[in-house]
Amino acid sequence: MSLDIQKIRKDFPILNQQIYKKPLVYFDNGATTQKPQLVIDEEVKIYSEENSNIHRGVHYLSEQLTQRYEDARKVVRKFINAKHDHEVIFTSGTTESINTIAFSFGEKYVNEGDEIIISTLEHHANIVPWQILCERKNAVLKIIPINENGELILEEYEKLISSKTKIVAVNHVSNALGTINDIKRIIEIAHKRDIPVLIDGAQSVQHGNVDVKELDCDFYVFSGHKIYGPNGIGVLYGKEKWLNEMPPFMTGGEMIKKVSFEKTTFNELPLKFEAGTPNYVAAIGLAKAIEYIQNVGLKNIAEYEKELLDYATKKLESIEGLKIIGTAQNKISIISFILEDIHNYDAGMVIDKMGIAVRTGHHCAEPLMDSLNIEGTIRASFSFYNTKEEINSLYDALLTVKQMFG
Repeated sequence: MSLDIQKIRKDFPILNQQIYKKPLVYFDNGATTQKPQLVIDEEVKIYSEENSNIHRGVHYLSEQLTQRYEDARKVVRKFINAKHDHEVIFTSGTTESINTIAFSFGEKYVNEGDEIIISTLEHHANIVPWQILCERKNAVLKIIPINENGELILEEYEKLISSKTKIVAVNHVSNALGTINDIKRIIEIAHKRDIPVLIDGAQSVQHGNVDVKELDCDFYVFSGHKIYGPNGIGVLYGKEKWLNEMPPFMTGGEMIKKVSFEKTTFNELPLKFEAGTPNYVAAIGLAKAIEYIQNVGLKNIAEYEKELLDYATKKLESIEGLKIIGTAQNKISIISFILEDIHNYDAGMVIDKMGIAVRTGHHCAEPLMDSLNIEGTIRASFSFYNTKEEINSLYDALLTVKQMFG
C-alpha cells in the first residue's frame, strides 16, 4: 500500500502555512511531532462538552469520562501488546516515566556498590535520573561504548555486566543519531543474569511496531507528543511483578486505598503510580493519535520514512564539506550532520529563514557529542507527512548556507 501523502498532509493544519513567506518545511519531528486535526478536535470536544474530574464522581460526566480514560489505557495496552491494562501507567512523558523507575526501582533494589548500565547514546533524561540514584545510593554507573558508526558495541556491554548489576536502561533509538539499537539482544543478554531492562522508546514507537511481550522488556516508556498526540502525557509500561513490588514515586490523592494519620495503604495498579488528577484529556487524545497512525499503518509509515531517509542521505552526501554523523546500518528517519567550518547554530539560523525547521546543538545528548569530539550537529528528522520535495528545499538551503559563509 502506498501512502497518499498530500491527503495525509491535509490532516495536519499547521503544515499549511508560510514561514518568512516560504512554505513551512517541518523537519524537527524528533523534538515533537505535529498533531492531526482529529486529535485537536478531540481535546476541544472534551473541554467543551464532557469535562469532569475522573474516578471520583458518581455523576454522569465523571462516569463517562472515567470510562473514556480507561478505554484510552486499553488502546495503549493493545498498541504495545502488553499483557494487562494495569501494566500501562499514564505519566506526563518519557522523562517522568524514567524518573519514576529510577526512584522506585532504586529505592527497592539498589544499594551501595551496586551497578547500573546505560549507554553512550542516551538522552539526558535517561542519564541524569540514574546519576542521581547512584549519588543517593553510592552506586556505580557504567556506560556501553559506541563504534565509529554510532552503534553500541554489544561485546563491551557483555563485559560490563557483573553480579552487582541491578538494571540496564537504554534507548530503543538514538534521538541524536537515529541509530536503532538491537534491544532484543540487549534484553536477552541481561535476562540471562536475571537483570531487568528499561527501554526508552521516545524515538521508536512512532516509526514502527513495538511488542513488549515479544521483546520481553521489563519497562518500556514513551511520550505522547512525539507520536502525534498531545503534550503532557506519556506511558510507563512495566511488568506486573515489578510494579507490584516497587514503592510509588509520587504520593497524594487517587493512589491511596486508605489513609489515616498513623498509616497509608496504597491503591492497586495502575492507580498506585497515578497520584493526583491525571491528564485525562491528553490520555484520550493520545489514544486518538495512536488510532490515527494505526489507520495509516505502521508498516506503511516505516517503509515511506525509510524511502525519505535514503533519498535525503544521498542528497546531503553530495554536498562538499558536509559530514553525516551517525551512519549505523539500522536507522530511523533522522540525519545529523555538520558543515565544515560553519557552526551548526549559524547554519540553523539561515536554514530557518528559508522556512525550514531543523534542530541544532547537542540534542540533549551532550556526553554523546563529547565522545564524538564535536560541539553538536544539525538534525533533520522526518515524518510520514514530509516529502522528497521538502528534502530538495533543505538541500538548496544548505547550498545557500555554504555560499553565504564562503
